[in-house]
Amino acid sequence: MTRRFLLAAIGFPSVLRAQESYLTWDAKLAKKLVLAGRVYGQVGKTFDLRIKSTDRSYNFKVRATWLTPQIIKALARLEQISKSLTATETQKLVADAQAAGEIIIQVEIDPREGSGIIPSGWVALLGNSPRFVRGTSTPKLQNLAALAPLAPRDFAYEIFWLVFPNKAEDGQPLFSPADRETELSVQIQGKVGKIKFPIPDYLRP
Repeated sequence: MTRRFLLAAIGFPSVLRAQESYLTWDAKLAKKLVLAGRVYGQVGKTFDLRIKSTDRSYNFKVRATWLTPQIIKALARLEQISKSLTATETQKLVADAQAAGEIIIQVEIDPREGSGIIPSGWVALLGNSPRFVRGTSTPKLQNLAALAPLAPRDFAYEIFWLVFPNKAEDGQPLFSPADRETELSVQIQGKVGKIKFPIPDYLRP
C-alpha cells in the first residue's frame, strides 16, 4: 500500500466521525446553534403612521434562519433526543432535509396591528447587488423534522420555508469569492426590510 492510500485509509474514518459528531451534541448546544443562526429585521418603518384602515398592517416584524447543514444537524439532533431516534434514523432526517434544496431560509413574519394578515404577494430576494434571486415558498418542507421550527413555536409569527437557487439568471454562482455577507430583502405591500447574513462556509468557493 502506498503512503497516499495509507493516509487515506487512516483519515477516512476520522472524517466520518467528524461528520457524525452532531449525534453527540446535547440539547442545550443544539438549541444554541439554531438560535445563533437566527437574525431579526423589520419590514416598514417603526414610526410609520398608523393607518385607519384595517385591511393592512403598518409594519411587520421579521426573523429568519438560514437552514445551513449545521443547523439542520442541530434540529435533527433535537428531534433525536425528543423521540429517542436511532443514529440511522437521525441521519436520514439530515439527508432528507439537505436534499430539499441547497439554500433554504425559514422566514417568520409577525404583522403589527392593522389586519394582522400577511398578503400572499410578498417577495423575498437573496443576494448582493446587482445579482439577486427570488425565493420560492415551499410549504411541504414543514413536514421535514430537520427543517421544523425550533420548539416551542412562537405562534405570533407565521412561518414560511423559502428555497433559493444557488445561481443567478446568467448561470453564474450567486456569491463571488470576495463576498463575505449577503442580504435577504423582504418586500410586503410596498414596504421593504433587509436582513444581513454571513455567507455560510458550505457555499463559499
